[in-house]
Amino acid sequence: MEKRQHKQGIQRKQGYLLPPSIEEYVGEDNAVRAIDSYVDSLDVEKLGFKNAGGERKAGQPAYHPKMLLKLYLYGYLNRVRSSRRLAMECQRNLEVIWLVEGQRPSHQTIADFRADNLAALKQVTKDFVQVCKELDLFGAELVAIDGSFMRGNVGKDSIYTANRLKRALAHLEADIAAYLQELAEADQQECARQPKEGELAKKLEQLRQRQQKRQGQLTELEASSGTQIAEVDADARLLNKGSGTVAGYNVQVAVDSQHSLIVVAEAVQDGNDEQQLAPMGEKAKAVLGVATLTTVQDAGYFNVQQIKDCEDQGITPYVPEPDRQAQTRAEERLGREDFPYDAQANVYRCPQGQELKFSTTQRKGQKVIHLYRSSLPVCAACPLKGQCLPKKTAYRTLSRWEHEDRLEAHRQRMVKDGPEKMRQRAATVEHIFGTLKQWCGWTHFLLRGLEKVQAELSLLMLAYNFKRVLTILGLPAFRAYCLARQIQNAGEWA
Repeated sequence: MEKRQHKQGIQRKQGYLLPPSIEEYVGEDNAVRAIDSYVDSLDVEKLGFKNAGGERKAGQPAYHPKMLLKLYLYGYLNRVRSSRRLAMECQRNLEVIWLVEGQRPSHQTIADFRADNLAALKQVTKDFVQVCKELDLFGAELVAIDGSFMRGNVGKDSIYTANRLKRALAHLEADIAAYLQELAEADQQECARQPKEGELAKKLEQLRQRQQKRQGQLTELEASSGTQIAEVDADARLLNKGSGTVAGYNVQVAVDSQHSLIVVAEAVQDGNDEQQLAPMGEKAKAVLGVATLTTVQDAGYFNVQQIKDCEDQGITPYVPEPDRQAQTRAEERLGREDFPYDAQANVYRCPQGQELKFSTTQRKGQKVIHLYRSSLPVCAACPLKGQCLPKKTAYRTLSRWEHEDRLEAHRQRMVKDGPEKMRQRAATVEHIFGTLKQWCGWTHFLLRGLEKVQAELSLLMLAYNFKRVLTILGLPAFRAYCLARQIQNAGEWA
């Protein structure tokens, strides 16, 4: 079978009178040589890139996927993510001209390559993580997890909550009523009836179409389990934080502590981090291929069920517990910590020595909660009643999770090792998002839809790890590794 034909670039070492060969413009210490060496070591057909192999087809030869992948990796390493700007770099940037061998793909070809190879681009990122494992750059003992809200390629006005849809419908109903009133008045004015009536009827029809659209969206939202519905990017969400609202995605990263290399990067739609502790820990553990793992994260990840899920999977999480007794202490009332639990008797004891006995069991989501309550007559005569109970409450109730012993063990770990683990967390992961935003120029995602956003995030993760590895190993050592890998893979391809 005849091999697929691809476009051919200029020979880099071809001599010219003026100027000299392109090879002379790119020094041996230039990072583009690392990009060139790494991509050349990949089996792009096995990774799933389109137009990578197979038989020759009629029509103009396609650009080789390796050339376009080199171009994208260069772009994400140098704050150039736009396909139009990448196309311009192919004509004016000597590093890029060398890298793509003088070829000049159009901006549409460059954009289509990214859109058509979403899964393959993710596989390249996974391949580079494997490279890091082969080079023994992961400590695979401690992983720091953090998240950040990132803007999508979408405006806030195109995302609707149920309340916003109801407000929009109320405004539309008022506008329709106003136009109906104008239409009635126009009927009484014979001289201006025809032209004004036609104009008003047209506007009224437009309002009714918008009303029908919003009502349909509200019905769809109420029938689903979601809380928002988006028009431009169906997967984007309004995410609220202290500094304002972001229309986009919640980006999660798991970073190995040895060299601050990203192990896993995921884009999710959750408005907080409470449900990401176990999923991110499990993904990092699977990628690293270890039996046990320690994770560190901030208080935004605290969730008792997630802590248990982590421990069930061989993951030991360190996450600060939010202070939920601050308001109680501020009011100078007795807090939960003033009621020790007697495991043998299965009761809580108040500061006066009285028992809060088991009352009933409730289920809240996945959690089974046991309730303990005090005696009403005892509380009524207690001298500490004013410090213990609000004015309209007759007795004290405490809840205990069925796996409360797991939570207490976690608290003991945090008391013993928590401060040091939080220091390690800050040193490992705090700089990641700042680096991506400032160094990579990552102000927002360019693509729309969760699958495409995840592919773009994979490119960002690849660029970040690539630069870190060059800093750790140095260019000559990394190129030597890539050359050995290419030779090994060439034997397998043959």
